[in-house]
Amino acid sequence: MADYILEMENITKDFSGVKALNDVNLKVKRGEIHSICGENGAGKSTLMKVLSGLYPFGQYDGKIIYNNEEMKFKNMNDSEAEGIVIIHQELALSPYLSIKENIFLGNEQATRGIIDWNATDLKAMNLLKTVGLNLDPNTIISEISVGQQQLVEIAKAFSKTVKLLILDEPTASLNEQESQNLLDLLEEFRHQGITSIIISHKLNEVTQIADSITILRDGKTIQTLDNADKKIDENIIVKGMVGRELTNRYPERNPNIGEILYEVKDWTVHHPNDKNKVVIDKVNFNIRKGEIVGIAGLMGAGRTEFAMSMFGKSYGTNISGSMHIHGKEVTSNDVSEAIENGLAYVSEDRKDLGLDLLMSIKNNITLSNLHAASNKGVVDFDQEVQVAEDYRKRMNIKTNDIENKVTSLSGGNQQKVVISKWLYTEPEVLFLDEPTRGIDVGAKYEIYSIIEEMSQEGKAVCIISSELPEILGMCDRIYTMNEGKMTGEILRADADQEVLMSKMTSLRGVNNE
Repeated sequence: MADYILEMENITKDFSGVKALNDVNLKVKRGEIHSICGENGAGKSTLMKVLSGLYPFGQYDGKIIYNNEEMKFKNMNDSEAEGIVIIHQELALSPYLSIKENIFLGNEQATRGIIDWNATDLKAMNLLKTVGLNLDPNTIISEISVGQQQLVEIAKAFSKTVKLLILDEPTASLNEQESQNLLDLLEEFRHQGITSIIISHKLNEVTQIADSITILRDGKTIQTLDNADKKIDENIIVKGMVGRELTNRYPERNPNIGEILYEVKDWTVHHPNDKNKVVIDKVNFNIRKGEIVGIAGLMGAGRTEFAMSMFGKSYGTNISGSMHIHGKEVTSNDVSEAIENGLAYVSEDRKDLGLDLLMSIKNNITLSNLHAASNKGVVDFDQEVQVAEDYRKRMNIKTNDIENKVTSLSGGNQQKVVISKWLYTEPEVLFLDEPTRGIDVGAKYEIYSIIEEMSQEGKAVCIISSELPEILGMCDRIYTMNEGKMTGEILRADADQEVLMSKMTSLRGVNNE
């Protein structure tokens, strides 16, 4: 008879009369790695919030049986006291505190009420080493990347006594090597008897790591698959998630590539806090009309910094080099000027930099081009509604009311709102930084189709991605970066993951003229 550490029975959770969870059942064996899969909005994160006490007993129907006892958690402190630790998809770090302060926030290493900073430093360094993060624990959180912040979250979870570790999209911000390191770490924990639940849209990782796979769809349990022999095919999971076969992961590409539309020459960027440190070093880069170009690189390669520096100098200082659009040199000294020049940038961090979480879906869509929805400087609310409704339909944003807060949407639909916001500025050049991070396979295909449509309209599109299959599946030409230099420029027909990884780890820059 199986030894279950966790049984969730008939869990039902309503939001304003809408069932986010409808009689969901989940059984997790002690010491296994159990994956929960489903499209955005399927109920995965909601189920884990019920388990962790974020949605306390009384706000849902059903039972939580943990270690053979019924649990009625009032808050997350209750669940953590039982050894249940959750790492949410949305990062919960204080940007103004150091790494070590964040790791032990609420769990301070203290003696008689006085923090022992020596013990804090030592334990923080050991935890960072455990998750493969080579950083000074005194570094301020706001100074490190989103991917590095994810690893700090994981280190924070490991600082507690863990019996059941829940990870919601833990590798979404990590590159392939860092993701593999984390999966190896979960394997090590399994050998130590720690049970893990992992929510992930990266199905290759799910089939590699999970012993069991539970699929949710529309708030209901569809099935649980036994993957002890690691032979479950990704297509079986996809069919369960979307309710149909999904034969192609990427839309068919028939490019109509024209002349160079956008180009930078000898682009050099210095660190915003250290003017002597070169972050981007004499980079040459171009995109042609109707072309989709990729930028691949490991964490810290400078991909995001490069894109942000071109978009109205949103990153860096002492920026030099020239920018050309349709062969004419232009300046782009701030975001407004970048937009006027026809540039748009979809940030890798849609929560903090892509959306205003206090505003509605409608207001977010029109935010970057309000003058286009205005009459003599006054917003025309009827026109604003029409614009938002047009994008809701065009982008297939799943909502019944554009006046709803953007936080009511799933991750995939929030990303569609961000892309809509920038498409409304009618850009000629669009940079998409990690455009499908934390998004399910069905929503990914929709976003890929939108990107393909933009290229067919003659726009120049650049995709920055940590997922090499995405780069290879979507891009006509691929640049590789390492330590702020372009280390390769490869046509799609000549590229594979091995070639890209070789260029991504090279220290030799290339002249891309």
